[in-house]
Amino acid sequence: MGKDLMFTVGVTILTCALAVSSSLLLHDDDPVLEEDPKIYQVTDQKQSNRKFIQDRLDHLGTITTTEKNFQMFMKTYGKEYSTREEYIQRLGIFAKNMIRAAEHQALDPTAIHGITPFSDLSEDEFENLYTGLKVGSPSPFSNEVSSTAPAMEVDGLPSSFDWREKGAVTDVKLQGTCGSCWAFSTTGAVEGANFIATGKLVSLSEQQLVDCDHKCDLKDKSSCDNGCNGGLMTNAYKYLMEAGGLEKEKSYPYVGKRGVCKFKAEKVAVKVVNFTNIPLDENQIAAHLVHHGPLAVGLNAVFMQTYIGGVSCPLICGKKWINHGVLLVGYGAKGFSILRLGNRPYWIIKNSWGKKWGEQGYYRLCRGHGMCGMNTMVSAVVTATT
Repeated sequence: MGKDLMFTVGVTILTCALAVSSSLLLHDDDPVLEEDPKIYQVTDQKQSNRKFIQDRLDHLGTITTTEKNFQMFMKTYGKEYSTREEYIQRLGIFAKNMIRAAEHQALDPTAIHGITPFSDLSEDEFENLYTGLKVGSPSPFSNEVSSTAPAMEVDGLPSSFDWREKGAVTDVKLQGTCGSCWAFSTTGAVEGANFIATGKLVSLSEQQLVDCDHKCDLKDKSSCDNGCNGGLMTNAYKYLMEAGGLEKEKSYPYVGKRGVCKFKAEKVAVKVVNFTNIPLDENQIAAHLVHHGPLAVGLNAVFMQTYIGGVSCPLICGKKWINHGVLLVGYGAKGFSILRLGNRPYWIIKNSWGKKWGEQGYYRLCRGHGMCGMNTMVSAVVTATT
């Protein structure tokens, strides 16, 4: 009886999810965020085999439903492929990802999974290009500057809280095909801390970190900040303390690839004075979030490639394979979970994949289960007041 019910629920939700996913692709009149053309995409090519693509478009009536969805996906996300071979390769990956989205939907029925900007990427490509958290040791917090934050009082915390409503969070940014999530997680935490310290919201430079930060974890020399090849937020804090701080984004703009370091100390906008690691307990994480601002978080992004919206609360999500840096900005009191038996609280997470992904660039993840390892790598930063 239980298995039959779960199967029925899973099929029903999956059908709805695929319908929603397809309808999203069909709304060509919807406003589309114009992403920065300087940021590279995996499928961008200066020359494209337009004749082959047009031939396929001219014969939409004779191709499969999967390929029709693939054509709509290409149109929606501006994808182009330079050769017939690449087109066929990406179509095959797209078909596999539709199966994977169905699997994710069955495992995570309170979220919506389906076609996303990353549906033409293999799992390895997606992880290499769009994550980038470099965790080499069992304990990612081995940097000597920080310490674990003392326990805080958790009674009296608001049932819901969102730093976006208080003006402490900048717009969703786009890391492009560069494994620089760690840099965006870092700048988000510093931007929030600076807002709390000064009352001013300043968008800060990820490109400075990508170009200039080479700090390594003292206990694990393989965990080094390495531009688009990954890094750690705690390493980045240490670099910023030694370098003198972060420039504004507008003075050192993001281009999505590593270049020569152009940092100028006289242009520093925000100085970092210290950082701390937050205990594993999610009530403690909530307390530090409320009292100290947005927090840098590492998590397992396995369900994020196919995520469209809703509260993600998967039945199975590895807690040890932490591969993506994000920003925790708030939490909600009631996110319905079928398999968790009723309303459950959730975290509000800012990502760095642009507003075309997820809920306008945000991810909601159920709270209280250490879901996808989100409680294992949480840090707060302190900035100068002037």
